[in-house]
Amino acid sequence: MSNKKKEKKEKVTYIDDGRTIADMSNVGNGRPKSSEGRRPSTFKDKWKTYWEAVKLMIVPMFVVIGIITAAYLIMYFSLT
Repeated sequence: MSNKKKEKKEKVTYIDDGRTIADMSNVGNGRPKSSEGRRPSTFKDKWKTYWEAVKLMIVPMFVVIGIITAAYLIMYFSLT
């Protein structure tokens, strides 16, 4: 047996401050590495991107609304 004292483990206390976990990998000189050489996005760019996404999702949205409506009508008429 050794006469060494066992090292006590430090008890870690975690405090929840209500914030979400954030990715801090780009913290540094104040500018993200991926945006070097690019111009900042404008409102027009953001609006264009938004409408491109909406155009992609408009048909699936109407399909889902149609399925929900059909299911509702089937249940409504089957119970009356």
